[in-house]
Amino acid sequence: MRFSHTGPAPARRDDWQTLKTLWPYVWAFRGRVTLAFACLLVAKLANVSTPIYLKDLIDGLGMPSTQLTVPLAALAGYGLARLMTGVFGELRDALFARVTQGSIQQVASRVFRHLLALSLRFHMGRRTGGLTRDIERGTKGIGFLLNFTVFNVLPTLLEIAMVTGVLLWRYDWIFAALTLATIAAYVLFTLKVTERRMVYRRTMNTLDSQANGKAIDALLNYETVKYFGNETYESRRYDHDMRGWVDSAVRNQVSLNLLNMGQGLIITIGMTALLWQSARGVVLGRMTVGDVVLVSAYLTQLYAPLNFLGFVYREIKHALADMERMFDLLGHHQEVADRPGATVLQADQASLSFDAVDFGYQADRQILHQVSFSVPAGGSLAVVGSSGAGKSTLSRLLFRFYDPTAGAVRINGRDIRDYTQDSVRAHIGIVPQDTVLFNDTIGYNIAYGRPGATQDEVIEAARAAHIHDFVASLPQGYDTPVGERGLKLSGGEKQRVAIARALLKSPPILVFDEATSALDTRTERAIQDQLDRIAQGRTTLIIAHRLSTIVHADHILVLEGGRVVEQGTHDALLARDGRYARMWELQQSRTAETP
Repeated sequence: MRFSHTGPAPARRDDWQTLKTLWPYVWAFRGRVTLAFACLLVAKLANVSTPIYLKDLIDGLGMPSTQLTVPLAALAGYGLARLMTGVFGELRDALFARVTQGSIQQVASRVFRHLLALSLRFHMGRRTGGLTRDIERGTKGIGFLLNFTVFNVLPTLLEIAMVTGVLLWRYDWIFAALTLATIAAYVLFTLKVTERRMVYRRTMNTLDSQANGKAIDALLNYETVKYFGNETYESRRYDHDMRGWVDSAVRNQVSLNLLNMGQGLIITIGMTALLWQSARGVVLGRMTVGDVVLVSAYLTQLYAPLNFLGFVYREIKHALADMERMFDLLGHHQEVADRPGATVLQADQASLSFDAVDFGYQADRQILHQVSFSVPAGGSLAVVGSSGAGKSTLSRLLFRFYDPTAGAVRINGRDIRDYTQDSVRAHIGIVPQDTVLFNDTIGYNIAYGRPGATQDEVIEAARAAHIHDFVASLPQGYDTPVGERGLKLSGGEKQRVAIARALLKSPPILVFDEATSALDTRTERAIQDQLDRIAQGRTTLIIAHRLSTIVHADHILVLEGGRVVEQGTHDALLARDGRYARMWELQQSRTAETP
Protein backbone atom coordinates (compact mmCIF):
# COMPACT_ATOMS: atom_id res chain seq x y z
CA MET A 1 0.00 0.00 0.00
CA ARG A 2 1.30 3.47 -0.87
CA PHE A 3 0.39 6.53 1.14
CA SER A 4 2.13 9.15 -0.99
CA HIS A 5 2.52 9.84 -4.66
CA THR A 6 4.42 12.04 -7.01
CA GLY A 7 2.21 14.92 -7.94
CA PRO A 8 2.27 16.83 -11.21
CA ALA A 9 4.84 19.47 -11.93
CA PRO A 10 4.08 22.73 -10.15
CA ALA A 11 2.15 25.39 -11.99
CA ARG A 12 4.13 27.98 -13.85
CA ARG A 13 4.95 31.03 -11.81
CA ASP A 14 5.05 34.53 -13.27
CA ASP A 15 8.77 35.16 -13.85
CA TRP A 16 8.22 38.90 -13.59
CA GLN A 17 6.83 38.38 -10.10
CA THR A 18 9.99 36.48 -9.17
CA LEU A 19 12.14 39.33 -10.49
CA LYS A 20 10.00 41.90 -8.64
CA THR A 21 10.50 39.93 -5.43
CA LEU A 22 14.27 39.93 -5.95
CA TRP A 23 14.65 43.57 -7.06
CA PRO A 24 14.47 45.29 -3.62
CA TYR A 25 17.40 43.20 -2.40
CA VAL A 26 19.47 44.23 -5.42
CA TRP A 27 18.49 47.90 -5.27
CA ALA A 28 19.64 48.04 -1.67
CA PHE A 29 23.13 48.29 -3.25
CA ARG A 30 22.06 51.03 -5.67
CA GLY A 31 25.40 52.85 -5.50
CA ARG A 32 27.40 49.84 -6.63
CA VAL A 33 24.73 48.93 -9.20
CA THR A 34 24.99 52.41 -10.77
CA LEU A 35 28.80 52.35 -10.88
CA ALA A 36 28.81 48.82 -12.31
CA PHE A 37 26.48 49.85 -15.12
CA ALA A 38 28.64 52.89 -15.86
CA CYS A 39 31.67 50.60 -16.18
CA LEU A 40 29.61 48.28 -18.38
CA LEU A 41 28.73 51.15 -20.73
CA VAL A 42 32.34 52.33 -21.03
CA ALA A 43 33.60 48.78 -21.62
CA LYS A 44 31.08 48.17 -24.41
CA LEU A 45 31.79 51.49 -26.11
CA ALA A 46 35.47 50.59 -26.13
CA ASN A 47 34.72 47.07 -27.38
CA VAL A 48 32.55 48.31 -30.28
CA SER A 49 35.22 50.86 -31.33
CA THR A 50 37.93 48.19 -31.48
CA PRO A 51 36.94 46.83 -34.97
CA ILE A 52 36.82 50.39 -36.33
CA TYR A 53 40.45 50.98 -35.33
CA LEU A 54 41.30 47.55 -36.75
CA LYS A 55 39.70 48.49 -40.09
CA ASP A 56 41.70 51.72 -40.24
CA LEU A 57 44.86 49.76 -39.42
CA ILE A 58 44.21 47.20 -42.18
CA ASP A 59 43.35 49.86 -44.74
CA GLY A 60 46.48 51.85 -43.82
CA LEU A 61 48.70 48.81 -44.26
CA GLY A 62 46.98 47.99 -47.55
CA MET A 63 48.22 51.14 -49.34
CA PRO A 64 50.84 50.95 -52.15
CA SER A 65 54.39 50.58 -50.88
CA THR A 66 55.27 54.13 -51.92
CA GLN A 67 52.61 55.50 -49.56
CA LEU A 68 52.94 52.86 -46.80
CA THR A 69 53.49 54.15 -43.27
CA VAL A 70 52.60 52.67 -39.92
CA PRO A 71 49.12 54.05 -38.96
CA LEU A 72 50.15 54.96 -35.40
CA ALA A 73 46.87 56.64 -34.50
CA ALA A 74 44.82 53.57 -35.47
CA LEU A 75 47.30 51.28 -33.71
CA ALA A 76 47.24 53.38 -30.52
CA GLY A 77 43.44 53.63 -30.62
CA TYR A 78 43.12 49.88 -31.07
CA GLY A 79 45.41 49.16 -28.12
CA LEU A 80 43.69 51.70 -25.87
CA ALA A 81 40.23 50.38 -26.76
CA ARG A 82 41.27 46.80 -25.97
CA LEU A 83 42.78 47.94 -22.66
CA MET A 84 39.67 49.89 -21.64
CA THR A 85 37.45 46.92 -22.52
CA GLY A 86 39.39 44.68 -20.16
CA VAL A 87 39.91 47.19 -17.33
CA PHE A 88 36.34 48.45 -17.14
CA GLY A 89 35.00 44.93 -17.53
CA GLU A 90 36.99 43.82 -14.48
CA LEU A 91 35.92 46.92 -12.53
CA ARG A 92 32.29 46.08 -13.33
CA ASP A 93 32.78 42.54 -12.01
CA ALA A 94 34.51 43.76 -8.85
CA LEU A 95 31.83 46.34 -8.09
CA PHE A 96 28.96 43.92 -8.68
CA ALA A 97 30.41 41.09 -6.60
CA ARG A 98 29.16 42.73 -3.39
CA VAL A 99 25.71 43.20 -4.96
CA THR A 100 25.40 39.52 -5.89
CA GLN A 101 26.69 38.04 -2.66
CA GLY A 102 24.92 40.64 -0.51
CA SER A 103 21.57 39.95 -2.21
CA ILE A 104 22.01 36.19 -1.70
CA GLN A 105 22.82 36.74 1.97
CA GLN A 106 19.81 39.01 2.54
CA VAL A 107 17.35 36.71 0.75
CA ALA A 108 18.67 33.59 2.50
CA SER A 109 18.50 35.34 5.89
CA ARG A 110 14.95 36.54 5.27
CA VAL A 111 13.79 33.07 4.19
CA PHE A 112 15.46 31.53 7.25
CA ARG A 113 13.88 34.08 9.61
CA HIS A 114 10.52 33.55 7.93
CA LEU A 115 10.75 29.77 8.33
CA LEU A 116 11.54 30.18 12.03
CA ALA A 117 8.53 32.49 12.36
CA LEU A 118 6.10 30.04 10.74
CA SER A 119 3.79 28.00 12.90
CA LEU A 120 4.47 24.56 14.30
CA ARG A 121 1.73 23.27 11.99
CA PHE A 122 3.87 24.18 8.93
CA HIS A 123 7.00 22.55 10.34
CA MET A 124 5.17 19.38 11.32
CA GLY A 125 4.09 18.97 7.69
CA ARG A 126 7.33 19.87 5.91
CA ARG A 127 10.12 17.64 4.62
CA THR A 128 13.46 18.96 5.83
CA GLY A 129 15.48 17.53 2.94
CA GLY A 130 13.24 18.99 0.23
CA LEU A 131 13.08 22.32 2.03
CA THR A 132 16.84 22.72 2.37
CA ARG A 133 17.33 21.66 -1.26
CA ASP A 134 14.83 24.33 -2.40
CA ILE A 135 16.70 27.02 -0.46
CA GLU A 136 20.09 25.84 -1.72
CA ARG A 137 18.98 25.85 -5.35
CA GLY A 138 17.17 29.15 -4.93
CA THR A 139 20.20 31.01 -3.55
CA LYS A 140 22.42 29.58 -6.28
CA GLY A 141 19.80 30.67 -8.81
CA ILE A 142 20.01 34.25 -7.53
CA GLY A 143 23.77 34.27 -8.01
CA PHE A 144 23.47 32.88 -11.53
CA LEU A 145 20.67 35.25 -12.51
CA LEU A 146 22.45 38.38 -11.32
CA ASN A 147 25.88 37.43 -12.66
CA PHE A 148 24.75 36.42 -16.13
CA THR A 149 22.22 39.23 -16.45
CA VAL A 150 24.85 41.87 -15.71
CA PHE A 151 27.83 40.13 -17.28
CA ASN A 152 26.22 38.61 -20.37
CA VAL A 153 22.61 39.52 -21.19
CA LEU A 154 22.79 43.29 -20.78
CA PRO A 155 26.26 43.61 -22.37
CA THR A 156 25.12 41.55 -25.36
CA LEU A 157 21.92 43.53 -25.85
CA LEU A 158 23.85 46.80 -25.51
CA GLU A 159 26.44 45.60 -28.01
CA ILE A 160 23.76 44.55 -30.48
CA ALA A 161 22.29 48.04 -30.37
CA MET A 162 25.70 49.69 -30.81
CA VAL A 163 26.79 47.40 -33.66
CA THR A 164 23.49 47.93 -35.48
CA GLY A 165 24.00 51.69 -35.19
CA VAL A 166 27.55 51.47 -36.57
CA LEU A 167 26.43 49.32 -39.51
CA LEU A 168 23.65 51.77 -40.37
CA TRP A 169 26.08 54.68 -40.09
CA ARG A 170 28.88 53.24 -42.23
CA TYR A 171 27.19 50.84 -44.65
CA ASP A 172 24.07 49.99 -46.56
CA TRP A 173 20.92 49.31 -44.53
CA ILE A 174 20.94 45.68 -45.64
CA PHE A 175 23.78 44.92 -43.19
CA ALA A 176 21.81 46.19 -40.20
CA ALA A 177 18.64 44.47 -41.49
CA LEU A 178 20.38 41.10 -41.86
CA THR A 179 21.94 41.45 -38.41
CA LEU A 180 18.64 42.28 -36.70
CA ALA A 181 16.73 39.63 -38.64
CA THR A 182 19.21 36.94 -37.62
CA ILE A 183 19.12 38.05 -33.99
CA ALA A 184 15.31 38.22 -33.97
CA ALA A 185 15.00 34.72 -35.47
CA TYR A 186 17.55 33.38 -33.00
CA VAL A 187 15.86 34.95 -29.96
CA LEU A 188 12.32 33.94 -30.97
CA PHE A 189 13.39 30.36 -31.67
CA THR A 190 15.24 30.18 -28.34
CA LEU A 191 12.31 31.61 -26.38
CA LYS A 192 9.77 29.28 -27.97
CA VAL A 193 11.77 26.09 -27.50
CA THR A 194 13.03 26.99 -24.02
CA GLU A 195 9.50 27.63 -22.77
CA ARG A 196 8.54 24.14 -23.90
CA ARG A 197 11.59 22.71 -22.12
CA MET A 198 10.83 24.32 -18.77
CA VAL A 199 8.25 21.67 -17.85
CA TYR A 200 11.07 19.11 -17.77
CA ARG A 201 13.15 21.30 -15.45
CA ARG A 202 10.26 21.90 -13.07
CA THR A 203 9.50 18.19 -12.95
CA MET A 204 13.18 17.47 -12.29
CA ASN A 205 13.16 19.95 -9.39
CA THR A 206 10.04 18.43 -7.86
CA LEU A 207 11.31 14.86 -8.11
CA ASP A 208 14.78 15.86 -6.90
CA SER A 209 13.31 17.53 -3.79
CA GLN A 210 11.03 14.55 -3.13
CA ALA A 211 13.88 12.05 -3.49
CA ASN A 212 16.19 14.13 -1.32
CA GLY A 213 13.48 14.56 1.31
CA LYS A 214 12.82 10.82 1.46
CA ALA A 215 16.54 10.06 1.68
CA ILE A 216 17.12 12.47 4.57
CA ASP A 217 13.94 11.29 6.30
CA ALA A 218 15.15 7.69 6.11
CA LEU A 219 18.64 8.61 7.32
CA LEU A 220 17.28 10.65 10.24
CA ASN A 221 15.15 7.65 11.18
CA TYR A 222 17.94 5.14 10.52
CA GLU A 223 17.22 3.10 13.65
CA THR A 224 13.52 2.79 12.84
CA VAL A 225 14.36 1.64 9.31
CA LYS A 226 16.67 -1.03 10.73
CA TYR A 227 14.19 -2.08 13.43
CA PHE A 228 11.60 -3.01 10.81
CA GLY A 229 14.02 -4.22 8.13
CA ASN A 230 12.73 -1.67 5.62
CA GLU A 231 16.01 -0.85 3.85
CA THR A 232 14.72 -2.27 0.56
CA TYR A 233 11.40 -0.46 0.95
CA GLU A 234 13.12 2.90 1.52
CA SER A 235 15.50 2.25 -1.38
CA ARG A 236 12.55 1.52 -3.68
CA ARG A 237 10.80 4.74 -2.65
CA TYR A 238 13.97 6.74 -3.30
CA ASP A 239 14.67 4.94 -6.58
CA HIS A 240 11.11 5.53 -7.82
CA ASP A 241 11.57 9.31 -7.69
CA MET A 242 15.10 9.07 -9.10
CA ARG A 243 13.86 7.04 -12.11
CA GLY A 244 11.29 9.74 -12.79
CA TRP A 245 14.05 12.33 -12.44
CA VAL A 246 16.19 10.42 -14.99
CA ASP A 247 13.32 10.36 -17.51
CA SER A 248 12.84 14.12 -17.20
CA ALA A 249 16.60 14.72 -17.35
CA VAL A 250 16.91 12.71 -20.58
CA ARG A 251 14.02 14.62 -22.19
CA ASN A 252 15.65 17.84 -21.01
CA GLN A 253 18.98 16.90 -22.63
CA VAL A 254 17.44 15.76 -25.95
CA SER A 255 15.43 18.98 -26.23
CA LEU A 256 18.63 20.91 -25.47
CA ASN A 257 20.43 19.19 -28.36
CA LEU A 258 17.58 20.06 -30.74
CA LEU A 259 17.66 23.64 -29.54
CA ASN A 260 21.41 23.91 -30.12
CA MET A 261 21.06 22.53 -33.65
CA GLY A 262 18.37 25.06 -34.52
CA GLN A 263 20.39 27.94 -33.07
CA GLY A 264 23.47 26.86 -35.02
CA LEU A 265 21.50 26.77 -38.25
CA ILE A 266 20.12 30.29 -37.75
CA ILE A 267 23.54 31.75 -36.91
CA THR A 268 25.21 30.03 -39.87
CA ILE A 269 22.63 31.41 -42.32
CA GLY A 270 22.97 34.92 -40.90
CA MET A 271 26.78 34.95 -40.92
CA THR A 272 26.93 33.58 -44.48
CA ALA A 273 24.54 36.24 -45.74
CA LEU A 274 26.52 39.10 -44.12
CA LEU A 275 29.86 37.84 -45.42
CA TRP A 276 28.34 37.49 -48.88
CA GLN A 277 27.23 41.13 -48.78
CA SER A 278 30.70 42.22 -47.59
CA ALA A 279 32.51 40.27 -50.31
CA ARG A 280 30.11 41.62 -52.93
CA GLY A 281 30.80 45.18 -51.76
CA VAL A 282 34.55 44.69 -52.20
CA VAL A 283 34.07 43.27 -55.71
CA LEU A 284 31.89 46.23 -56.65
CA GLY A 285 34.44 48.68 -55.20
CA ARG A 286 32.08 50.05 -52.58
CA MET A 287 33.96 48.48 -49.64
CA THR A 288 37.59 47.93 -48.73
CA VAL A 289 39.30 44.88 -47.27
CA GLY A 290 39.28 46.76 -43.97
CA ASP A 291 35.48 46.94 -44.19
CA VAL A 292 35.30 43.18 -44.61
CA VAL A 293 37.52 42.78 -41.56
CA LEU A 294 35.30 45.20 -39.59
CA VAL A 295 32.12 43.33 -40.50
CA SER A 296 33.80 39.99 -39.74
CA ALA A 297 35.05 41.30 -36.41
CA TYR A 298 31.55 42.48 -35.52
CA LEU A 299 30.16 39.12 -36.50
CA THR A 300 32.65 37.38 -34.21
CA GLN A 301 32.03 39.84 -31.36
CA LEU A 302 28.27 39.64 -31.73
CA TYR A 303 27.43 36.05 -32.50
CA ALA A 304 29.88 34.45 -30.08
CA PRO A 305 28.13 36.00 -27.03
CA LEU A 306 24.78 35.62 -28.79
CA ASN A 307 25.39 31.88 -29.04
CA PHE A 308 26.27 31.93 -25.35
CA LEU A 309 23.17 34.02 -24.74
CA GLY A 310 21.06 31.03 -25.71
CA PHE A 311 22.71 28.99 -22.96
CA VAL A 312 22.39 31.90 -20.53
CA TYR A 313 18.71 32.37 -21.29
CA ARG A 314 18.06 28.70 -20.66
CA GLU A 315 19.99 28.80 -17.41
CA ILE A 316 18.26 32.01 -16.33
CA LYS A 317 14.91 30.31 -16.87
CA HIS A 318 16.19 27.38 -14.84
CA ALA A 319 17.38 29.79 -12.15
CA LEU A 320 13.94 31.42 -12.07
CA ALA A 321 12.36 27.98 -11.71
CA ASP A 322 14.72 27.28 -8.81
CA MET A 323 14.05 30.66 -7.21
CA GLU A 324 10.28 30.35 -7.46
CA ARG A 325 10.20 27.45 -5.00
CA MET A 326 12.30 29.38 -2.50
CA PHE A 327 10.26 32.57 -2.83
CA ASP A 328 7.07 30.53 -2.49
CA LEU A 329 8.21 29.78 1.06
CA LEU A 330 7.81 33.49 1.79
CA GLY A 331 4.17 33.13 0.72
CA HIS A 332 3.40 30.93 3.72
CA HIS A 333 1.79 33.24 6.23
CA GLN A 334 2.35 33.12 9.96
CA GLU A 335 -0.52 31.33 11.60
CA VAL A 336 0.40 32.89 14.95
CA ALA A 337 1.50 36.53 14.80
CA ASP A 338 1.85 39.37 17.28
CA ARG A 339 -1.12 41.68 17.50
CA PRO A 340 -0.56 45.31 16.49
CA GLY A 341 0.55 47.14 19.61
CA ALA A 342 1.37 43.96 21.53
CA THR A 343 3.24 44.78 24.74
CA VAL A 344 6.38 43.21 26.14
CA LEU A 345 5.83 40.94 29.13
CA GLN A 346 8.15 41.87 31.97
CA ALA A 347 7.65 40.05 35.25
CA ASP A 348 9.77 38.40 37.92
CA GLN A 349 6.78 36.30 38.97
CA ALA A 350 3.88 35.12 36.88
CA SER A 351 0.50 33.57 37.49
CA LEU A 352 -0.94 31.27 34.83
CA SER A 353 -4.50 30.40 33.86
CA PHE A 354 -6.50 28.71 31.12
CA ASP A 355 -9.95 30.19 30.70
CA ALA A 356 -12.51 27.88 28.96
CA VAL A 357 -9.99 26.89 26.28
CA ASP A 358 -11.10 24.96 23.20
CA PHE A 359 -8.57 23.77 20.64
CA GLY A 360 -8.15 21.34 17.75
CA TYR A 361 -5.30 20.76 15.34
CA GLN A 362 -7.88 20.23 12.61
CA ALA A 363 -11.34 21.71 12.43
CA ASP A 364 -12.96 18.27 12.56
CA ARG A 365 -10.86 16.95 15.46
CA GLN A 366 -11.13 18.94 18.67
CA ILE A 367 -8.49 18.14 21.30
CA LEU A 368 -9.41 20.38 24.27
CA HIS A 369 -12.93 21.12 25.47
CA GLN A 370 -13.56 24.06 27.83
CA VAL A 371 -10.37 23.49 29.83
CA SER A 372 -10.05 25.88 32.75
CA PHE A 373 -7.53 26.06 35.59
CA SER A 374 -5.30 28.59 37.30
CA VAL A 375 -1.89 28.52 38.93
CA PRO A 376 -0.92 31.37 41.27
CA ALA A 377 2.51 32.92 41.01
CA GLY A 378 5.00 30.51 42.54
CA GLY A 379 2.47 27.67 42.65
CA SER A 380 2.54 24.30 40.96
CA LEU A 381 -0.06 22.48 38.90
CA ALA A 382 0.27 18.90 37.67
CA VAL A 383 -1.69 17.56 34.70
CA VAL A 384 -2.19 13.81 34.37
CA GLY A 385 -4.21 11.60 32.09
CA SER A 386 -3.96 8.87 29.50
CA SER A 387 -2.06 9.26 26.23
CA GLY A 388 -3.91 11.52 23.80
CA ALA A 389 -5.82 13.29 26.56
CA GLY A 390 -4.36 16.66 25.44
CA LYS A 391 -1.70 17.15 28.14
CA SER A 392 1.17 18.24 25.88
CA THR A 393 -1.20 20.46 23.91
CA LEU A 394 -1.39 22.69 26.99
CA SER A 395 2.31 23.53 26.77
CA ARG A 396 2.06 24.23 23.03
CA LEU A 397 -0.75 26.70 23.67
CA LEU A 398 1.21 28.27 26.51
CA PHE A 399 4.18 28.84 24.19
CA ARG A 400 1.79 30.18 21.52
CA PHE A 401 2.76 27.60 18.94
CA TYR A 402 -0.99 27.68 18.33
CA ASP A 403 -3.82 29.94 19.47
CA PRO A 404 -6.97 28.55 21.11
CA THR A 405 -10.07 28.32 18.94
CA ALA A 406 -12.03 29.60 21.92
CA GLY A 407 -11.18 30.89 25.37
CA ALA A 408 -7.85 32.35 26.44
CA VAL A 409 -4.51 31.51 28.00
CA ARG A 410 -3.50 34.18 30.52
CA ILE A 411 -0.31 35.22 32.29
CA ASN A 412 -0.77 37.60 35.21
CA GLY A 413 -4.46 37.82 34.31
CA ARG A 414 -3.86 39.06 30.76
CA ASP A 415 -4.41 37.17 27.50
CA ILE A 416 -0.98 36.13 26.21
CA ARG A 417 -2.07 37.29 22.74
CA ASP A 418 -1.73 40.82 24.12
CA TYR A 419 1.99 40.21 24.67
CA THR A 420 4.72 39.73 22.10
CA GLN A 421 5.52 36.09 21.46
CA ASP A 422 9.22 36.57 22.15
CA SER A 423 8.59 38.06 25.58
CA VAL A 424 6.12 35.31 26.53
CA ARG A 425 8.57 32.58 25.56
CA ALA A 426 11.39 34.34 27.36
CA HIS A 427 9.43 33.87 30.60
CA ILE A 428 8.94 30.11 30.14
CA GLY A 429 11.41 27.26 30.40
CA ILE A 430 10.55 23.74 29.31
CA VAL A 431 11.95 20.25 29.63
CA PRO A 432 10.12 18.44 26.80
CA GLN A 433 9.18 14.80 26.70
CA ASP A 434 11.08 14.24 23.44
CA THR A 435 14.47 15.92 23.80
CA VAL A 436 16.18 16.74 20.50
CA LEU A 437 19.65 18.27 20.68
CA PHE A 438 21.65 20.26 18.15
CA ASN A 439 24.47 18.48 16.35
CA ASP A 440 27.07 20.31 18.44
CA THR A 441 28.74 19.88 21.80
CA ILE A 442 27.20 19.15 25.20
CA GLY A 443 28.32 22.58 26.40
CA TYR A 444 26.67 24.29 23.44
CA ASN A 445 23.38 22.48 24.01
CA ILE A 446 23.27 23.43 27.69
CA ALA A 447 24.29 27.05 26.96
CA TYR A 448 21.48 27.25 24.39
CA GLY A 449 19.14 27.94 27.29
CA ARG A 450 20.85 31.31 27.70
CA PRO A 451 23.32 32.17 24.91
CA GLY A 452 26.20 34.14 26.38
CA ALA A 453 26.21 32.29 29.68
CA THR A 454 29.64 31.76 31.22
CA GLN A 455 31.30 28.36 31.48
CA ASP A 456 30.83 28.43 35.26
CA GLU A 457 27.09 29.03 34.85
CA VAL A 458 26.85 26.15 32.38
CA ILE A 459 28.65 23.84 34.82
CA GLU A 460 26.41 24.97 37.68
CA ALA A 461 23.30 24.12 35.63
CA ALA A 462 24.83 20.75 34.72
CA ARG A 463 25.49 20.00 38.39
CA ALA A 464 21.89 20.85 39.24
CA ALA A 465 20.72 18.44 36.50
CA HIS A 466 23.06 15.69 37.79
CA ILE A 467 24.96 15.44 34.52
CA HIS A 468 28.22 17.23 35.37
CA ASP A 469 30.01 14.13 36.70
CA PHE A 470 29.14 12.23 33.52
CA VAL A 471 30.34 15.06 31.27
CA ALA A 472 33.54 15.51 33.29
CA SER A 473 34.33 11.82 32.81
CA LEU A 474 34.32 12.17 29.01
CA PRO A 475 37.68 12.73 27.25
CA GLN A 476 36.43 15.97 25.64
CA GLY A 477 34.26 17.05 28.56
CA TYR A 478 31.80 19.78 27.63
CA ASP A 479 33.28 19.86 24.11
CA THR A 480 31.97 16.35 23.40
CA PRO A 481 29.83 16.27 20.21
CA VAL A 482 26.36 14.83 20.74
CA GLY A 483 25.70 13.83 17.10
CA GLU A 484 22.63 14.32 14.93
CA ARG A 485 19.63 15.03 17.20
CA GLY A 486 21.79 13.95 20.16
CA LEU A 487 21.96 10.31 19.04
CA LYS A 488 25.36 9.79 20.71
CA LEU A 489 23.74 10.24 24.12
CA SER A 490 21.30 7.93 25.84
CA GLY A 491 17.72 9.00 26.43
CA GLY A 492 18.43 9.80 30.09
CA GLU A 493 21.57 11.77 29.26
CA LYS A 494 19.70 13.81 26.68
CA GLN A 495 16.93 14.54 29.14
CA ARG A 496 19.39 15.74 31.78
CA VAL A 497 20.97 18.05 29.21
CA ALA A 498 17.49 19.42 28.53
CA ILE A 499 16.91 19.92 32.25
CA ALA A 500 20.23 21.78 32.58
CA ARG A 501 19.29 23.94 29.59
CA ALA A 502 15.98 24.91 31.14
CA LEU A 503 17.60 25.62 34.52
CA LEU A 504 20.19 27.87 32.89
CA LYS A 505 17.40 29.93 31.34
CA SER A 506 15.99 30.49 34.87
CA PRO A 507 12.50 31.72 33.87
CA PRO A 508 9.58 32.56 36.20
CA ILE A 509 7.46 29.78 34.61
CA LEU A 510 8.70 26.18 34.30
CA VAL A 511 7.06 23.44 32.25
CA PHE A 512 8.07 19.82 32.85
CA ASP A 513 6.55 17.72 30.07
CA GLU A 514 7.30 14.15 31.22
CA ALA A 515 10.67 15.61 32.29
CA THR A 516 11.97 12.43 33.92
CA SER A 517 10.29 9.83 31.72
CA ALA A 518 13.59 8.59 30.23
CA LEU A 519 15.37 8.21 33.57
CA ASP A 520 15.81 5.21 35.78
CA THR A 521 14.08 5.25 39.16
CA ARG A 522 17.19 6.15 41.18
CA THR A 523 18.21 9.01 38.90
CA GLU A 524 14.61 10.15 38.64
CA ARG A 525 14.33 10.52 42.41
CA ALA A 526 17.59 12.47 42.62
CA ILE A 527 16.62 14.83 39.83
CA GLN A 528 13.05 15.10 41.07
CA ASP A 529 14.30 16.39 44.41
CA GLN A 530 16.46 18.91 42.52
CA LEU A 531 13.53 19.96 40.33
CA ASP A 532 11.36 20.45 43.39
CA ARG A 533 14.02 22.68 44.91
CA ILE A 534 14.47 24.70 41.71
CA ALA A 535 10.72 25.09 41.24
CA GLN A 536 10.43 26.89 44.58
CA GLY A 537 9.22 30.42 43.90
CA ARG A 538 8.48 29.66 40.25
CA THR A 539 5.14 28.93 38.65
CA THR A 540 5.35 25.30 37.58
CA LEU A 541 3.24 23.30 35.14
CA ILE A 542 4.02 19.58 35.39
CA ILE A 543 2.76 17.20 32.72
CA ALA A 544 3.31 13.74 34.10
CA HIS A 545 2.64 10.09 33.55
CA ARG A 546 4.22 8.78 36.75
CA LEU A 547 1.93 9.98 39.52
CA SER A 548 4.64 9.48 42.12
CA THR A 549 6.45 12.54 40.74
CA ILE A 550 3.55 14.95 41.34
CA VAL A 551 2.17 14.00 44.76
CA HIS A 552 3.50 17.26 46.23
CA ALA A 553 1.98 19.51 43.55
CA ASP A 554 -0.29 22.26 44.89
CA HIS A 555 -3.06 21.19 42.52
CA ILE A 556 -3.60 18.23 40.21
CA LEU A 557 -5.71 18.20 37.05
CA VAL A 558 -6.98 14.98 35.48
CA LEU A 559 -7.64 15.18 31.73
CA GLU A 560 -9.63 12.63 29.76
CA GLY A 561 -10.56 13.19 26.12
CA GLY A 562 -9.51 16.82 26.38
CA ARG A 563 -11.83 17.52 29.30
CA VAL A 564 -11.08 18.17 32.97
CA VAL A 565 -12.73 15.25 34.77
CA GLU A 566 -11.16 15.73 38.20
CA GLN A 567 -9.01 18.25 40.04
CA GLY A 568 -7.69 18.79 43.54
CA THR A 569 -4.75 17.85 45.74
CA HIS A 570 -3.26 14.36 45.76
CA ASP A 571 -4.94 13.42 49.03
CA ALA A 572 -8.29 14.89 48.02
CA LEU A 573 -8.28 13.01 44.71
CA LEU A 574 -7.43 9.73 46.42
CA ALA A 575 -10.26 10.30 48.90
CA ARG A 576 -12.67 10.90 46.01
CA ASP A 577 -11.88 7.40 44.74
CA GLY A 578 -12.34 8.38 41.11
CA ARG A 579 -10.25 8.26 37.96
CA TYR A 580 -7.09 9.55 39.66
CA ALA A 581 -7.39 7.02 42.49
CA ARG A 582 -7.66 4.16 40.00
CA MET A 583 -4.59 5.43 38.10
CA TRP A 584 -2.66 5.66 41.37
CA GLU A 585 -3.66 2.18 42.44
CA LEU A 586 -2.67 0.71 39.06
CA GLN A 587 0.76 2.35 39.07
CA GLN A 588 1.43 1.40 42.68
CA SER A 589 0.60 -2.23 41.95
CA ARG A 590 2.95 -2.24 38.94
CA THR A 591 5.71 -0.75 41.08
CA ALA A 592 5.20 -3.43 43.69
CA GLU A 593 5.41 -6.16 41.04
CA THR A 594 8.67 -4.79 39.64
CA PRO A 595 11.62 -6.76 41.10
